[in-house]
Amino acid sequence: MHVCSFVACPWKINNSKNLTIPPSPMPKPNTSTLPLRLDHSRSLWRSRLGSALRTSLACVLVGVATLYSPTTVRRHLHFPAFSYMTAVLVVGDASSLGGSARSAACASYGILLGLLPAMLTFYSIRPEGVSAATTAVAVAVSSFVVAASDPPGLITTRIALGQVVIVYVTAYKETGRVKPVVLHPVPVAASTAVGAAAAVLALVFPYPKLACYQVKEKTNLYIEMTKERVRVLVNAFCADSSISRSASEYQAKSLAAACKKFLQNIKLLQGSVHWERPPLKFLPRPCNVPWERLEAIGIPLKGMEIALASITSSSSAPTKAVDQQLKDDLVSLSSLISTKLKDISNFPPERRGKAEAYKAFLHSPPTIPQDLQCLPSLFFLFCTRLLLDNVVDGGGAMNPLPNPGHDYNKITPDRTEPYATKAPKTMLRAVNISTERVVAASKCSLTLGLAVFFGVLFSKDDGYWSGLTAAIAFAPRCGGATFGPASARAHGTALGSVYGVLGSFVSQSLMEVRLLALLPWVVFTSFLRRSRMYGPAGALGATISAAIILGRRNYGPPMVFAIERLTETYIGLCCSLSVELLLQPARASTLARKELSRGLHVLREWLQSATSPPAESRDREKQLREAVDRLHKLIEEAAAEPNFWFLPFPAASYGKLHGSLSKMVDLVFFLAQSMEFLPMEVQEAIKVDLEHFKEMVDASVKCFEEVVQVESLEEMEKELQNTSSTSYDIELGRSPPRDGKEECEKIVASLLQHSREVMERLDENVGADVKDQLVLCLASIGFCIEGIMREIKETEKGILELIQSENPWCNINLYDIICRVKVPSVLSEATPRCA
Repeated sequence: MHVCSFVACPWKINNSKNLTIPPSPMPKPNTSTLPLRLDHSRSLWRSRLGSALRTSLACVLVGVATLYSPTTVRRHLHFPAFSYMTAVLVVGDASSLGGSARSAACASYGILLGLLPAMLTFYSIRPEGVSAATTAVAVAVSSFVVAASDPPGLITTRIALGQVVIVYVTAYKETGRVKPVVLHPVPVAASTAVGAAAAVLALVFPYPKLACYQVKEKTNLYIEMTKERVRVLVNAFCADSSISRSASEYQAKSLAAACKKFLQNIKLLQGSVHWERPPLKFLPRPCNVPWERLEAIGIPLKGMEIALASITSSSSAPTKAVDQQLKDDLVSLSSLISTKLKDISNFPPERRGKAEAYKAFLHSPPTIPQDLQCLPSLFFLFCTRLLLDNVVDGGGAMNPLPNPGHDYNKITPDRTEPYATKAPKTMLRAVNISTERVVAASKCSLTLGLAVFFGVLFSKDDGYWSGLTAAIAFAPRCGGATFGPASARAHGTALGSVYGVLGSFVSQSLMEVRLLALLPWVVFTSFLRRSRMYGPAGALGATISAAIILGRRNYGPPMVFAIERLTETYIGLCCSLSVELLLQPARASTLARKELSRGLHVLREWLQSATSPPAESRDREKQLREAVDRLHKLIEEAAAEPNFWFLPFPAASYGKLHGSLSKMVDLVFFLAQSMEFLPMEVQEAIKVDLEHFKEMVDASVKCFEEVVQVESLEEMEKELQNTSSTSYDIELGRSPPRDGKEECEKIVASLLQHSREVMERLDENVGADVKDQLVLCLASIGFCIEGIMREIKETEKGILELIQSENPWCNINLYDIICRVKVPSVLSEATPRCA
């Protein structure tokens, strides 16, 4: 029997009395995914259309309240435009009744936060002493107070800033009129309250859109897609031809992308569930599956995809490593997982059947493989066992397998960790957040002050539009992209203004016709909100621009008003961009490079803590995954922003680096998981190999981090031109770098050899299931080491491509750059030092 055939078939599912799993034949390609795809499409279409219709209803309610409400109410609604803006912000930020209630609470807090400083200011400033400069200074001071207070939610900050702008500009416009200072903020607060109330009513009628029902629906779709994903991955692993295997892999990738979107929606919706439930103890808790458990189920599936990709890229045919018995066992196992997934929504979680499920595993004990090409198959089986552990167990963590009563079987290390340095790190983190908050508040203060000053100089009556534009564009943290949202907001404002002018000319007298003309535009912009070109910023500008033109009275000719509003909008955008560029340039391309360097630094720290206590390792994992997600968003924003006088953004190079970094994150995670299952004796046996591996990877990633931080190569270019052919002198500490593949194979081979020695020393009383677990964990460690080193090489190629694209006029030698920044070569045979 072939070695790979024996090693890659470690499990013989045993038909026990407690858990009967009937063997099932290999499933043939079918169209069973068609109903699932149709359900997904219908759910997506219903969700987006429902959100668009509810946004339209909110705008109609605002129009009815501002045009047809009693005179005693209508005389306080002086700012219908702000009512439309509040309604669109609340409905757009909330996709359920609980979300709208939360947004309405944030809007109420924003009213207090924006109006209280204004009322105090009016008591200290005489009405006859208000000028354009005084108004701008007052707006700047109040906006700094609002932004520095760090209110909960972005909608709170934007509503508070908008109220500050409107109150002060209105007071400047009404200079000389006799009016109590207390009554200045009342119309603004009333207009804001009408918009928030209209948004809440739109999410109640004709029936409430509850977050708990949406979570349940999306969870069921996520589980169905996960079941189909398991079936497709098993079919790909057991496929007899490369064509069918590749087709199954592509299908698994598409299902993984859909599952990721569902998980993001579930995570957002679960934050709104408790807003729909009164805080009463006797009420039952919502029967929803925590999104952490759903995320834990998807992680082993990602590992199975990595194993399949490695099998496909290997030169050996995977059919040699898979016999018919293993195919039948895996298909039966996938049926078991699908059956357990059906009951995953039980609350409390169903935990029965775990021991019986493990008894169905591993009838014949495996051995440590001799051939490295068998590692992907064993890693696939390791991830399958982790998947069964997460599905059968009700918890969200990957727990070790049960051990049948031997002291050696205590596999899980202690998960508690005294964190001696946690308090200092937390204090430093708080200081950093305060610094960022002050910088962001200063930029907000200067932006709104300039926007209001130039806005009232251009038009005293409509000068608040420039300040409102800057207030809506405010981001509560510094470090966000600038050009993309500003460009989208300008385009959206222009589109909405043109549509509003055209709609006004269709019916200049009948307001009912204008409101009806507003409905299709609101529906269209709601779909536009999810587009890459415009996004939320452009869609919000388009909706508000059309709404304030179509839903207004006594504003003069629509064409004149549209031109004035467009001009005020561009004044606000220019002030926002100018402040960002002068104080802290924040182009997405610049931020992407910094985020890449930060991600590499966190990766180094996580690799060093991969064998540390789990609490520290999970903390590093969370930081790195957040850094990778931020890098992905910045790459998308940088690819969409204009180049101006800058070099074109190398999106392809950054995409490759992001892919390699994401894969390394997953591999290090599985490496840490495998280490958690090993007893201390086994960890000591492979400690030397792991330390050698960590030294190589640490040096490599440190090189990449230093190279990415190099901002200019002009000085290096002169040296590169003088030394076009570099001579490597051993006496100077330089030698030509070598491919790290050979060194990686040596490390993995040594690790497997030490693993075989450990398995030979095991006591005979150790259970077969524990031995099988040790084999799978050790093989998984070897596969992860090999995969990480492969991605390190791909990262080196990506960084070289990135630097070459930024310096196309010279021949870039990455090894020369590494030596010039005084970082040791990492892929050389002896790790030489640079002179």
